[in-house]
Amino acid sequence: MNLESDENKNKIKKCSEKLMKLGSILAKTQFTYKIEEKKSKEYWQKRIKDLQEYDESSIAYYNQVLNMMNITNKEKGEIFLLQISKFHQLTTELQKIMEQIVETPSIANSKDKQQSQWSKKVKEKLEEVSTSCFEHEKDMNLNFRKFYDEEVKKVLE
Repeated sequence: MNLESDENKNKIKKCSEKLMKLGSILAKTQFTYKIEEKKSKEYWQKRIKDLQEYDESSIAYYNQVLNMMNITNKEKGEIFLLQISKFHQLTTELQKIMEQIVETPSIANSKDKQQSQWSKKVKEKLEEVSTSCFEHEKDMNLNFRKFYDEEVKKVLE
């Protein structure tokens, strides 16, 4: 039993090192879910590119969190895997909405009094999905912190 706990301790330390590296990459990527009313095509193209980079970095980070969870509690790891999938689904949906805005940048302009119902719905969906992404990622981070405090710290002691 002691040999197994030493193995887990070493595995967790390795995962922690990888998480630190991925976390610093993620911090440099910096993506904000705040929606700005910019109506230039270039702005939205850059937002899509930034989101793609952030999604890639985030998924790598969360996959490493998953690896750590699977060391000590596979059940919590399976739940976290579902959260990762949901996060990727939300960011993919957000990207698709942004691509619609690239095609029709005036959607982002709420001051446009002649906006079509379709444009208004796309803008509302953008705000809704962006908020969902932010809230979901916040929940994932809280779940990881809780897991770290409850499970990982015990193994590392």
